[in-house]
Amino acid sequence: MDRKLPSEFDQEILDLYDDYAHSRINRRTFFDRVSKFAIGGVTAAAILDSLSPNYAWAIQVAKDDPRIKTETAEYDSPKGGGKIKGLLAQPAGPAAKRSAVLVVHENRGLNPYIEDVVRRVAVEGFLAFGPDALTPLGGYPGDDDKGRDLQAKRKPEEMTEDFIAAAQWLQKHPNCNGKVGVVGFCYGGGMANTLAVRLPEVISAAVPFYGRQPAAEDVPKIKASLLLHYAELDTRITEGWPAYEAALKKAGIKYEAFIYPKANHGFHNDTTPRYDEAAAKLAWSRTVDFFKKTLT
Repeated sequence: MDRKLPSEFDQEILDLYDDYAHSRINRRTFFDRVSKFAIGGVTAAAILDSLSPNYAWAIQVAKDDPRIKTETAEYDSPKGGGKIKGLLAQPAGPAAKRSAVLVVHENRGLNPYIEDVVRRVAVEGFLAFGPDALTPLGGYPGDDDKGRDLQAKRKPEEMTEDFIAAAQWLQKHPNCNGKVGVVGFCYGGGMANTLAVRLPEVISAAVPFYGRQPAAEDVPKIKASLLLHYAELDTRITEGWPAYEAALKKAGIKYEAFIYPKANHGFHNDTTPRYDEAAAKLAWSRTVDFFKKTLT
């Protein structure tokens, strides 16, 4: 099935899908509300299917790409889920100390899209690690809906501890030079902001993609440089940017921020029609350049 463009959907459908993907409405409510668009033999179920992830589209760096080497790694998270697994990737060749980037997944675990992002980061010359917060529940189940349900069962504060422990573990990894950045998407975008607040001595650079902002009183704790990506049509998240920017300016935090015109939440995720190719490629090139500048 070919991927459709965002412009091929009424914006209300994309907004409803965003509500469904973030558990603000259930499947039945999504079907009820989208049914008015189910015309010409197209069912509500078919609309949902056309919006759901197709992971074949996300393979930009193959699992066996000769430029990198990957492995499953495990670290301790005593205040979180105990033992947490994730995908570790780094450039192929002799072991060397490199700057590291922690990749934080969305609200559904370490799915194939985020694994591919980990490999994309490694191709750029970094030690990259993507933890799976679903490890205590058996790991990403191979289905995003099930993954979202599983992640909702975990205690938020314990998942935060899992990613704190991941950043600390990554900084101490034998192949890390001590400099650590973080990039996250959706839930992971909010977590990137959180780690910048909670780990000012560890996180040197943070790149939240459409992530929730920290409380204004916590912003002065940040020492990292920030690169923030927002989507114009993602009003639920983007409306929090002006207050965040004011707090960053007041605290004297180094930051760059971009709001991508006519882009939806999830515009970097190349597995669904919300993907905006131009915005995604520009945001990613900015991200890579930012990490190469701040982590070297």
